[in-house]
Amino acid sequence: MSSKVTESRRLLAILTLALGLVLELGMAAAWGQDAGRVEPLDAIRGAAEAFVRSQLPQDAHVASVTAGTLDNRLRLARCTDGLHAQMPPAATLQSRTLVGVGCQGPVHWTVYVSVTVESQISVLVLKRPVPRDTRLTADDVTVEPRKVTGQTTAYLTAISDLQGRSAQRPLAMGTTLTMDMFKADLVIQHGQQVTLVAAAGGIEVRATGRALADGANGTRIKVQNLSSMKVVEGVVDGPDQVRVSE
Repeated sequence: MSSKVTESRRLLAILTLALGLVLELGMAAAWGQDAGRVEPLDAIRGAAEAFVRSQLPQDAHVASVTAGTLDNRLRLARCTDGLHAQMPPAATLQSRTLVGVGCQGPVHWTVYVSVTVESQISVLVLKRPVPRDTRLTADDVTVEPRKVTGQTTAYLTAISDLQGRSAQRPLAMGTTLTMDMFKADLVIQHGQQVTLVAAAGGIEVRATGRALADGANGTRIKVQNLSSMKVVEGVVDGPDQVRVSE
C-alpha cells in the first residue's frame, strides 16, 4: 500500500507542476494579446513630464523633470487619439505638481501623475556654524552649484542677498541658505519720529509722524500723524520713512 501511495503522490505532483506551467503559459499569451490594447505606463509618465516642461519659463535652470511611478497593475485602454495632459483647475506649477493625463477618445480615462522639477543653481553655503542674530558677510559663505526643488527665489544666490539680514536661528556649517532662515534688519524703532509720505495724482505730501511699532523695509506698521494725531498704516520705505496709501 505504501508504494502505491508514494506513486500516486508522485503522479499528483507531476500533474500539478504541468498544470501550473499550462496556466503560466496561458496568462503570458493573454498578456501578449492585451499588451497592444493597454496604454504603456511609460507613455503616461512621459506625457506628464512633457507637459510640465512646456509650462516652464525658457530661462529656467532646470536640471530634471521626473514623473512619479505608477502602479504596475494599472491597465488603461490604449489611447489611439493621443494623450492629453493638464493641471487640475486653479492649480499652479510647483516643485511637485499633480498632472492629469487622460484620453479623450475613442475611450475616456484620466490618471493623475506627480511630477517633480529640480533646478541647478548657484547658492550660498555656510563655511562655518553661526549663532542666532549673526549678520553674515562674504567671509562666512561660499558659492556652490546645487540641485534644488521648489522656487529658486527662496535661495540666497549672491553676496548682496546677505545685506540687511541676520540669522533667525543658529545655522550649521554646510547649510544651504534660504530666505526663511533670516529676518530683515529693523530700520524703524517703536516711538521713533518718522516722515510720512503720501502721493496722489502726481502730488506728494509729507508729514511728521511717530512709529507705533518696529519695522523692517517692506513691512507694514502703524504711525501716528503728529499734526492731525490720526493713526494711519503704511509701508516702511527706508530709514525714517513710511509711505502711506491714503
